[in-house]
Amino acid sequence: MVLATTLWLAAFWFTPASAEENENYKVAQGLGVYLGVLPAAIARGHLESHPEATMHGGPPRGTHEYHIIIAVFEAATGARIENAKVTATVSGLGHVGQNSLELEPMAIAGTVTYGGFVDLPGNDRYDIAVDVSVPGRPAPARVSFTYQH
Repeated sequence: MVLATTLWLAAFWFTPASAEENENYKVAQGLGVYLGVLPAAIARGHLESHPEATMHGGPPRGTHEYHIIIAVFEAATGARIENAKVTATVSGLGHVGQNSLELEPMAIAGTVTYGGFVDLPGNDRYDIAVDVSVPGRPAPARVSFTYQH
C-alpha cells in the first residue's frame, strides 16, 4: 500500500506545471523530463503477490538501493510520452562506478512513467544522464541531472 500511494503521488508530482528547468526537470529536443529517486525499501513492503513487489524483477535487498523514476512529456503541450525507450547512466563524483540501465515502463494511476533500481553507495553526488528515444523522432534526447545522496 505504501508503494502504491507513493507511486500514485509520483504520477501527479510528474505533471508539467512549469516550463522552467530545475534540479528535477530538464528540457531537450522538445521533451520535458522529470527525475524522481526513492528508496527501493518502499517496494519491499508489499506481499509477493502485489504487482509492485515484482516490478523490474523485484526490489533489491541492498541497503543502498534506490528506484529511479522518469516521466517524459512534450514540453510545448504537456502531453505525456508513453511509448519511449528510456535509459539512464548513473555515475558517482568524477564519473567513477558508471552504471547504465534500461528503465522499464510502469503504469501508475492511468499514466506511464519509466523506472529501474540502482545502487547508490555512500553519500555522494551522482550524475544521472537520461536518454529518451521516441518513435518518429530523428534522434534520442539527452538530459543530465545531478542527484545529491
